[in-house]
Order: sequence, then structure tokens, then C-alpha cells
Amino acid sequence: MSDSSGKWGDLAPRLISGAAMAIGGLVLIWLGGTWFAALAIVAGGLMVWELAAMTDPGRPNEALLLAGLTAVVLAVVLFTRDPFALPLLAIPTLVGLVRPGRPMRLDYAIYSAMIVAASYGLVAFREGYGMLWLLWLILVVVVTDIAGYFAGRIFGGPKFWPRFSPKKTWSGTVAGWVAAAIVGVIFLQISTAGRDLIWISALLALASQLGDIAESAIKRRAGVKDSSRLIPGHGGLMDRFDGLLGAALFMLVVAQLTPVPVVRF
Repeated sequence: MSDSSGKWGDLAPRLISGAAMAIGGLVLIWLGGTWFAALAIVAGGLMVWELAAMTDPGRPNEALLLAGLTAVVLAVVLFTRDPFALPLLAIPTLVGLVRPGRPMRLDYAIYSAMIVAASYGLVAFREGYGMLWLLWLILVVVVTDIAGYFAGRIFGGPKFWPRFSPKKTWSGTVAGWVAAAIVGVIFLQISTAGRDLIWISALLALASQLGDIAESAIKRRAGVKDSSRLIPGHGGLMDRFDGLLGAALFMLVVAQLTPVPVVRF
């Protein structure tokens, strides 16, 4: 019983908080526009706060300032929709990078740039390509996480990258790829995308997993288990959305290289 409870002990709070986030997120995604932009602004600011607090725990006030700066910059760029404002997105990263005495400055710089770019990119992706493709992206990330969670605990086996993510197994990793490919097959039936969507979905799953591993590496270097305690069963926003960051950045690159059919409800 103790082994079973230890293996699945976090399942109930993960499901409850995950369901609450899913419902709230889906409503805001459906509404789009200002509502979804507001979600991205708040989430981006909170994740930068978690990152700054992890990489420099001795300066909590500075972490709050960086979070506020991130939210303001995202709001200006997203609400003005001025392409000349895009360089402002680099400000939160540069401010944290040049601050003298900050430990793990490179970790902060790289991951904060990912957070800001993904926060902006998800809103731009929703507006540019429609809600269906954003739902596809999020669904791939979700099923990758779920398949990896259950396959890893049921089958176990060799670790995928134990140096940075000691819990992630090859069985869970491959299960995530397969589940993502199945999502691709399903979306082929309701979109004008070609068969490339199947392997793109699998690569998107890998990008999601690499985003997870990147955050795990930062937490190991910082000596913390969770990015924060904001979400019961999940830790912080970074713990929940690290995969989405990797997937969003990957898809933004793909969208520049290949046409993405616009499908709207």
C-alpha cells in the first residue's frame, strides 16, 4: 500500500487543479482577444516571478519587480499591436541579466526569454491561425504529459535524461510521442492539414518534453523541488506550463517554415 500511495499519491490534487485550469483556460481561449491576452500577461508575469525567485532567492522584491515589468511589457506589446514595440519583449531578460551579483544569470536570461516569447507567441498564434490550432497545440502538450505520467509509472524502465530530469523515463517519453501522433491523426479529420501533421505532432511532443527538462535542470541547479506552490499537486505555473513553453516556441518556428492552414469556428 505504501508503494502504491507513494506512486499515485499526487494524482488526486493533480486532477482537481488540472481540471480547474483546463476549464478556465478553455473559456479564455474561446473568448480570445483581450481575455486570452490577459491570461498570457498574468501567466507570463507569474512565471518570471517564479524564475527570478528560484535563480536568486535572496532578492524577493526584485523578483516581484521583474514580474511586474514583464506584465507591463507584454501588455504594451499585445494591446498596442505595434510591430515596432516587439523589441520591448527583451527588456525583462536584459534587466535581469545585467543586474550585478545575480546568480544563475544565464539560466534566468534564457528561460525568461522563452517565457516572454511564448506568452506573446501563443496570443499571436491564436489570432493569426484561429482557435483550432491553438487547441491542437495545447492538446498535444496535455496528452504528452498524461501519457508520459501513466506510462512512466506503470512501465518504468531506463531514464530518458537522468542528469536533468531523474523521473522522466524512456517509456513515458515514447508514450508521449505516440499519444501526440494520435492527436495529429484526429486533427487530420477536422482540418485541411496534410499528413505531415502526424510527425509534426510527435516533434511538438518532443519540444514539450524538452521544455520540461529545461525547467527541471534549472530547479536542480537552484536546489528546489517546485518553482512555487501556486497550484496544488503541480507546484508552480512553470511546473505546469514548462512543456507548453517548449511546444509554443517550436510551433512558432514551424509556422515560419511551412504554411499553416487557417481554420476558424
